[in-house]
Amino acid sequence: MTAPATADTPLLQTPLHALHQELGARMVPFAGYAMPVQYPAGILAEHRQCRAAAALFDVSHMGQIVLRGDGAAAALERVLPQDIAGLGDGRQRYAFFTAEDGGLLDDLMVTRRGEELFLVVNAGCKHQDLALLQREIGAACTIEPQFERALLALQGPQAVTALSRLNADVAALRFMTGGHFTLQTAGGAIDVFLTRSGYTGEDGFEISVAADQAEALARALLAQAEVAPAGLGARDTLRLEAGLCLYGHDIDTTTSPVEAGLAWAIQKVRRPGGERAGGYPGAARIGAELTDGPARRRVGLKGLDKAPVREGTTLVDADGTAIGRVTSGTLGPTVQQPVALAYVPAALAEVGTALQAEVRGRRLPMVVATLPFAPHRYHR
Repeated sequence: MTAPATADTPLLQTPLHALHQELGARMVPFAGYAMPVQYPAGILAEHRQCRAAAALFDVSHMGQIVLRGDGAAAALERVLPQDIAGLGDGRQRYAFFTAEDGGLLDDLMVTRRGEELFLVVNAGCKHQDLALLQREIGAACTIEPQFERALLALQGPQAVTALSRLNADVAALRFMTGGHFTLQTAGGAIDVFLTRSGYTGEDGFEISVAADQAEALARALLAQAEVAPAGLGARDTLRLEAGLCLYGHDIDTTTSPVEAGLAWAIQKVRRPGGERAGGYPGAARIGAELTDGPARRRVGLKGLDKAPVREGTTLVDADGTAIGRVTSGTLGPTVQQPVALAYVPAALAEVGTALQAEVRGRRLPMVVATLPFAPHRYHR
């Protein structure tokens, strides 16, 4: 297990670091790692590549953890509000760890694969997530961090075409399902675990692979005519157009899942009145908000001016009263207008509500918009 980088330690490198340098990537610090923010084509081209064809992202900085044992599913339900016991083999579920006050400690993906559970957690939270699991449920199951494994995200409408050349069986997967596959490359067979999922709003796959085979797999994918590399910059504009939360920005310990618009991810069996309701940190607050509604809500905003509205921008109502704050914002390359995510009072969260953003002494008009900004194109 690797330790997080500090000001006194060098940045960690993913197994694809040398390949990124070879491809001319601009590297930046992110969650303790040196990560590619963009390649020579630029963020806009990489964004469009993902929307039109297929883009390959290195997300090996994320944390991979495996839980084993008969009690793993029931134990995991003690630290998050999702239905894990009812998760079928090969099925994947979006989930989140909650704090005692109902705030969000991290969001993650959980996949049932036979007798074990496969978790992918955020890079900046993976060490604290592992500590939480070991502390709270370590006596009930075996917890194996696999932080050394690589994780590649192949995203876009032609991702399945490219990946199917390495194993045609991947095309049978549906959104939020996964399995073990052997991918055939020019250099030999590579065993992976992959899911049909992603963080761009497009169809695609996330591929867990041994570190020493990651570069060979990346090269095999980049050799496909549909595929080009993409970095963190395009990953952020894509996920924002898709209306997806970024932990530490749109969700954190100060936001509840109901405020954040993530109530859909809490299954009926875990809600008030459900068979396994409660029993997780923050259940009292979250249950009350599910029943009565929260005081504020995360909303999507579209700008009526050309200027982008960035994270941290104050929002005001028609009277000039501060009523909220932007948590993510950009000029959407696909929708071709400023888009943002923000928290506002519930009374101002209706689609069509007019607000203003204070940007460098100007008040820019914005309107609450339907999410996502760009339609999801998952393969269901």
